[in-house]
Amino acid sequence: MRLIVAIAFACVVMASCKNGDEYKKYTNDPLLFSKTVKKLNNIVLENNFPPMIAARNYVYASIAAYECIVAGDSNFITLAGQIKHMSPMPKPPAGQTIDFHFAAALAFTKVGNAVTFPEGSMMTYYNELIEKADDEGMPEDVLENTKAFSDTIFKAVMAWSKKDNYAQTRSASKYTVNDTDGRWVPTPPMYASAMESHWKEIRTLVLDSAQECKPLPPPEYSIKDTTTAYYTSLMEVKKTGDSLTDEQKHMADFWDDNPFKMNVSGHVMFATKKFSPGGHWMNIVGIACQKANADFNTTVYAYAKTAIALFDGFISCWDEKYRSNTVRPETVINKYFDPEWRPYIQTPPFPAYISGHSVVSAAAAEVMTNIFGDNFSYKDTSEIEFGIAHRSFTSFHQAAWEASMSRMYGGIHYRFDLLEGNRIGRDIGKLVDDRLHMRRRDKNTTTKN
Repeated sequence: MRLIVAIAFACVVMASCKNGDEYKKYTNDPLLFSKTVKKLNNIVLENNFPPMIAARNYVYASIAAYECIVAGDSNFITLAGQIKHMSPMPKPPAGQTIDFHFAAALAFTKVGNAVTFPEGSMMTYYNELIEKADDEGMPEDVLENTKAFSDTIFKAVMAWSKKDNYAQTRSASKYTVNDTDGRWVPTPPMYASAMESHWKEIRTLVLDSAQECKPLPPPEYSIKDTTTAYYTSLMEVKKTGDSLTDEQKHMADFWDDNPFKMNVSGHVMFATKKFSPGGHWMNIVGIACQKANADFNTTVYAYAKTAIALFDGFISCWDEKYRSNTVRPETVINKYFDPEWRPYIQTPPFPAYISGHSVVSAAAAEVMTNIFGDNFSYKDTSEIEFGIAHRSFTSFHQAAWEASMSRMYGGIHYRFDLLEGNRIGRDIGKLVDDRLHMRRRDKNTTTKN
């Protein structure tokens, strides 16, 4: 009899838990959201999305998640009216119980699925989220309400995203190579065509236009006058590449972030994949949130704001790349100094000036410093899954500058690419901080209409 009573009591307890709030330990865990971002990061990596397109994938998914948080937390303010052409987002129906944290994960997943390929790439994970929430005891009506609300945000964000000119750039004219000295030409081993030469035409979110943070012109190309800024910078790349230290090689490998590296060994060619630079910084957001013990809503906010800085950073950078059209160091060194010279890492298929890593890293570091504070020390373990040891930093700005310098150690950028890229990236990050009012307790109060 006692055994029967005990079993009955256990069943009652389990039933009460099923109908209580125990499920929130799962749905409200900030690590759940970071895991969800990592799922998209993996899809982006596996399917070879170029860095700027990857940034687009992250930003729309992150904004959808953020708008779900806004609907349930008055401390956060909608981006509608603050970023380009974004209309008011749907409101949750009155009288319904909705888990806004879980809605954020669902909306992120559905948008991530819609902006990537192959079709349905994120939906297995989406279904796993639903099944797990049910297993953890989320009441059926709450689950259905949450799914329905997240779908309204998903649809609104997708409708807005489709007006960013991305589809039009898919059929835009191909870039015509100008093989005049000093101008970019394809580089070995792939000799790939110019990547995304029309990316400057994508709609910005915070910047007024792709040219709002326009860099200074690069030094004039010259290899005859050994006293010029260009010649000096070129020789610095060659000499540095000829005598790399183990530490410099580690930096170059750590920040390489080449989503599609073509390896050539004799007649054998094979590709290896890593995160894109934007994917690397999205991973750093997760590391920072975990160290800062950020709650769920702050975690979503940090991802969204960083993704916006990365997105506008790529548009600004690509505008300059195809305006200045600067030749890569490898091309000049091979032609005039050493035909056998190769950079330590593979040269990507687009012009040198300015450095994309420098721009987006500095932009991300600026907004992350605004969120987490300066002198935020952390260990970046992002590259361990690719067999590359971690690196430790005392601030996001230090990491951004190391990311910049790694490109010269890798032999693919001049120092002037890095200096100006880092400066422009900081300017972009500051504009994001100044113009977006996302939390009521933030100091910045300027909104952009």
